[in-house]
Amino acid sequence: MVTFLPTRPGRLADVPSFDRAIGGAESNVACALAAAGHAVRWVSRAGTDGFGDHLVATVASYGVDVRHVERDPARPTGVYFRTAGDRATDAHEVAYYRAGSAASAMSARTVDLAAVRAGRVLHLSGITAALSGGCLDLLRELTAPATDRPVLSFDVNYRRGLWGSGEGPDVLLELARRADIVFVGEDEAEEAWGVTGGPGAVRALLPEPRVLVVKQGAAGAVAFVSGEGEGEGEGVGVGVGVGEDEGAGAVSWAPVAAGGAAVDRPAPARVPTPMREIPAASASASASASASAGTFEPAPVVDVVAPVGAGDAFAAGFLSGILRGLPLRRTLRLGHLFAAAALTASADLAPPPARDTADRLTVLDTGRWERLRLGPGWTEADPAEEEVRTP
Repeated sequence: MVTFLPTRPGRLADVPSFDRAIGGAESNVACALAAAGHAVRWVSRAGTDGFGDHLVATVASYGVDVRHVERDPARPTGVYFRTAGDRATDAHEVAYYRAGSAASAMSARTVDLAAVRAGRVLHLSGITAALSGGCLDLLRELTAPATDRPVLSFDVNYRRGLWGSGEGPDVLLELARRADIVFVGEDEAEEAWGVTGGPGAVRALLPEPRVLVVKQGAAGAVAFVSGEGEGEGEGVGVGVGVGEDEGAGAVSWAPVAAGGAAVDRPAPARVPTPMREIPAASASASASASASAGTFEPAPVVDVVAPVGAGDAFAAGFLSGILRGLPLRRTLRLGHLFAAAALTASADLAPPPARDTADRLTVLDTGRWERLRLGPGWTEADPAEEEVRTP
């Protein structure tokens, strides 16, 4: 969708003007992966209106292949407005205008299934499943077991307000159990499925995915990997020949989007803050006891500007690590760094850190990683080693 971000805090009724951007779970992931150097295809639908032109052009500006985005002359491009506050507060407002949108008309008949399945990894979102019966049928078609299916990545993205019938939790559990890689928040799992007891309890509910990532907010994330490839020195294999992806055009990733949108590259919200370390006592480095069955990696401390889009960015970073064949801990750290880029920007989408910067940070020793603090503008800071100082 095209998003409208307020130019100042306040209720939607009181904000006089908005800045145009874009947002959308799958398109956010697509843009971040393309900006990180991967070959990405985005398959979706948009209207033939000006908002659709802006949306498709902006996604393409990140280097994403948009040739398979269908333009619908009979349906508009979805838009939404939001306030500047955190979504977790009662004061936050979001106004969606996507009923009857071109994206909500996606189905197995209106989407080029061959184009979707042509990639090595296919990323889907639970938000798409909630948009319409046709969208849900499409996700069921794409997640159905098949010998020639690409590696399937699924972000649960449970949004209670999108599921008027209340069937959402059961549908999302069904889709997640069919996927190879699943992303879900610990709090999200509790809200959707009533799961308590930490990441281990979530894994007990979802033993089928080869890779399950349970996000724990600012504390970090736990990854469970079944079978081989769980060692510190091994890449996270997912059933395909995924190696180091350093060549242009080496990877084709085909996400299906829920009404495609991407955002103009945002400027830092305030004067760039260099990367720095904080005392170990104030770092979020403790995992829950149940995380011991998986691999826990703490997140760096982040000076948050806006939390919207961080989950999509984390998924993009983690998938980038998988596509590059990085070890599991580095793959988790890459997810955290991509998320930190989104958290320190005001819009839903922010360019990830340069690969050399990210690679340098993912190999920090444990103590230095846990003391790392990232502020607005950190992705544009000079990546010299001295910026990450040790006491």
